[in-house]
Amino acid sequence: MFKRLLASAILGSTVIAAPFASAADYTLKFGHLANEDHIWNKAAERFQQIVEKKSDGRIDVQIFPNEQLGSEMNVINSIQLGTADMTITGESLQNWAPKAAMMAVPYAFRDSEHMRKAVEGEIGDEIEAQIKAQTGLVPIAWFERGPRELTSNRPIKEPSDLNGLRLRVPNVPLFVDTWQALGAKPTPMAFSEVFTALQQGTIDAQENPLSLIESASFDEVQDYVNMTDHVRSWIYVVIGKNKLESMPEDLQKIVLDAADKMQAYEEKLFAEDQKRLREALEEAGMEFVEVDQEAFAKQAKPAIEASLNEEQQKLYEAIQNL
Repeated sequence: MFKRLLASAILGSTVIAAPFASAADYTLKFGHLANEDHIWNKAAERFQQIVEKKSDGRIDVQIFPNEQLGSEMNVINSIQLGTADMTITGESLQNWAPKAAMMAVPYAFRDSEHMRKAVEGEIGDEIEAQIKAQTGLVPIAWFERGPRELTSNRPIKEPSDLNGLRLRVPNVPLFVDTWQALGAKPTPMAFSEVFTALQQGTIDAQENPLSLIESASFDEVQDYVNMTDHVRSWIYVVIGKNKLESMPEDLQKIVLDAADKMQAYEEKLFAEDQKRLREALEEAGMEFVEVDQEAFAKQAKPAIEASLNEEQQKLYEAIQNL
């Protein structure tokens, strides 16, 4: 009888104590738009593993992919309200911090190395400072995004090849102006409508990174990937300033160190994924076309500059001069 009572008491104390033993001092709710298999989510999981291990469970990282916490803008608003803590975001930040518009300006960057110099140098510091000051968010890592490429059913090698091309673009005035300057006929359209529009011949072409070209099965309705590289951009992993500063310094350091490791891990995944994407699209029958990018950039430049305000223009010129 005594043994049964003792066993019950031990079991009961274990059940009661368990929540207290596993309870974290801080919880980070990390919501983003990518799916579970996307390299951004894999990077977020690496961040989660490092933070929870290094903090001995004092920080619990909860990841919510697939817009489970809402759209990118919704999660930003939730972080500002204190109901979410982290997300992955890019040029949408220009709604608060105009300098963030430089994260997706056509032909701002010559190549990946040029962009890295900007992001990790004084230009990046300037953009990050405005984001911190005007959004309440702190960028703690950055990921390169796959450059946007043009798909079509005829090869495009120089701007004159675009004449009369009916091209779907996002509803972004800068994109519309840029493609008009290049000689195409840009048509703003929701992404969900693009495949059918290409299939029916309503439009002739579209532009997106290789990852979206693959996931949207555009190889079924387009023959060529024209390597325009017309938008090279990056995206930040951000955390709420108030949340980060609410942690003691030792935990802040763990979060920031883990962010550095997450960035390095994602960079490795990104390089592998870009290679895989090209091979997969070629195997699906798409032909990759080398483009005179310098001619495209030169012809687009007046339209791009006209779209920038004075503050953005200064940053654009600084980038060009790097």
